[in-house]
Amino acid sequence: MVLVDLAAIAIYKGSGKKFFQALAFQLDIPTENDEGKSLTMDQLKEEIAANCNDSTLLIFPEAKRLTTGIRYWLEDLMASGVRVVCLAVANPGRDIFLEMLEIELEMPSDQRIREVMRSEAKRQGLNISESRLAELQPLAGRNPMVAKKVVRNESLGLKQHKPEHTQYVVIMPIIIAALMSFGIIRFIGMGTGNKSLYIFGGVSLVAGMTLKQLGSIRGARKRLGQ
Repeated sequence: MVLVDLAAIAIYKGSGKKFFQALAFQLDIPTENDEGKSLTMDQLKEEIAANCNDSTLLIFPEAKRLTTGIRYWLEDLMASGVRVVCLAVANPGRDIFLEMLEIELEMPSDQRIREVMRSEAKRQGLNISESRLAELQPLAGRNPMVAKKVVRNESLGLKQHKPEHTQYVVIMPIIIAALMSFGIIRFIGMGTGNKSLYIFGGVSLVAGMTLKQLGSIRGARKRLGQ
């Protein structure tokens, strides 16, 4: 059983000093010297490192934002036994991330996404019926952040028809396989002299290719000004 005496969570938002101040505050580490002046970023690093041990847990959401200097600093902490948890959409696959155990979390369930949308609607003061939530949920997929955005767009009266996620199944290989099967039927008809199979396979292949091309018709993808 792993015991944790101290824990801190911080997200890097561009300011290294504020990042380390947030960690120090949660770890009950002073951020000012005896004269009342704020510690520099390097001094904060040293103070945090000196007060962390193998019972300290540091959690970093959006770990891909961590700068090279922070990652090297964390590498020293990890070497001294500090437990570090980094959360990211994908493993960056460099320096400290190569040393960490990788655990893939399950995607939120549809029920969880629905709860997030309800909470965001309540926060926005928007009254959304269950039927409307059911219509909006496919636009969010399994992403809680996108779910909140969909609700905000709904509160602004913006039209939403296109999903803002890529969590769908690509069926193009199935279509290609079906077209190839029609080609096989055509060749079987040609080899056996069966005109019915030959004609059916040829017509089906051409019709399938035609429908495939018609289905790929799209308007301009670039918006005005791009």
